Amino acid sequence: MQLQVARIGKPHGIRGEVTVQVLTDAPGDRFVPGTEFVVEPASAGPLTILSARWNKDILLLGFEEIETRNEAETLRGAKLFIETEELEDDDDEGWYEHELVGLEARVGSEVVGKIAALTTLPVQDLLTVKTPEGKEILVPFVEQIVPEVNVAEGYVLITPPPGLFGINEEGGAADGEEAASSQAGDDD
Repeated sequence: MQLQVARIGKPHGIRGEVTVQVLTDAPGDRFVPGTEFVVEPASAGPLTILSARWNKDILLLGFEEIETRNEAETLRGAKLFIETEELEDDDDEGWYEHELVGLEARVGSEVVGKIAALTTLPVQDLLTVKTPEGKEILVPFVEQIVPEVNVAEGYVLITPPPGLFGINEEGGAADGEEAASSQAGDDD
């Protein structure tokens, strides 16, 4: 099984190091010199760690195959995977991006889009839902809003608070303000 452990960010310095978004609970075990990663897109890999170091809260990786900043720039956005037989986390409370991407996003029984990405942030994670119209909606990945994830049946159940989809859409805040002012006018 392939397990995603990081996403490559921007280059750091001139010797080909890159910043990475860590997506594992065990970075000390996963990012050691000599570790080889399967890379998505495949044209960017495989990559083998030459060096790993922390700069404040940011992990910097150097790869044997990358020597310059220009080469490092071509890796931006690439995903790093390891081959593993183990499950990193046995609890039912976590999912990896590769498990969620492509699942239907449902509000009740209505399909409102598909999961396009999972963004891991320090405070809370966000699901990106791509609607049939091509819009991307950011949904906080918290139990109150996403009470059910059913990978086996291929869907995520979302119970959005009023306006969530409108607020995150382009021009949504203005639409919401107009709706609020028209509702206030209706009471007169």
